[in-house]
Amino acid sequence: MTIFYQFIICFLAGIGAGLGTGFAGMSAAAVISPMLITFLKMEPYAAVGIALASDVLASAVSAYTYGKNKNLDVKNGLVMMASVLCFTLVGSWVSSLVPGTAMGGFSTFMTLLLGVKFIVKPVMTTKEAMGGVDPQKRILQSLLCGMAVGFICGFVGAGGGMMMLLILTGVLGYELKTAVGTSVFIMTFTALTGALSHFAIGGAPELWPLVFCVLSTLLWARIAARFANKADPIVLNRATGAVLVLLGAAILFVNYFP
Repeated sequence: MTIFYQFIICFLAGIGAGLGTGFAGMSAAAVISPMLITFLKMEPYAAVGIALASDVLASAVSAYTYGKNKNLDVKNGLVMMASVLCFTLVGSWVSSLVPGTAMGGFSTFMTLLLGVKFIVKPVMTTKEAMGGVDPQKRILQSLLCGMAVGFICGFVGAGGGMMMLLILTGVLGYELKTAVGTSVFIMTFTALTGALSHFAIGGAPELWPLVFCVLSTLLWARIAARFANKADPIVLNRATGAVLVLLGAAILFVNYFP
């Protein structure tokens, strides 16, 4: 398998992962893993490790871009992140006790449905409306919702970015840009934790696929985040929805129609 072929596959995977991260806070693992497994015949555990590593810098640069444009809620994001990390462990432990309950297509179908939702029913909440919520109530909501997201992600094994975006917009009432900015901020640390644990357990991954995926995802996440922060809310909703629908359809095709 030539380096050029690896580059093409990783670059294409990085386009999908980067756009999903920059527009919607989607985990790169949802796109990169099936691409590496299907086209590079990579061992699944190693593929997930590379995907998580790609997610770290892509989410970090996206979070920086959203934060620079004042579309990031750091305080409540930290509360939610702590509860997500803790309850991911709880969900993983419970899942290990109940064999056969993991839903492999959970993340993919959530991506499709959330994309359709943003197109059909855009999130038009304003920052002024967000500011009307009592700060203590917001912290409590962030804690409880983080527990729910973490448990579901640990139990199912996927869907963290999509779950957070759905809860931030649908339950906590965030406007879309702040929801995505807060989601990628949280995903930076969850992806870092996941990548380090994968590499510690499974060893160092293949160098070139790692480098190609990280750089491609970083590039396209930066492009998507910059566009998203300048876009009109209705345009951003539809662009985000279109990206999610396309990515969901592409992942379904790669997974079920090899």
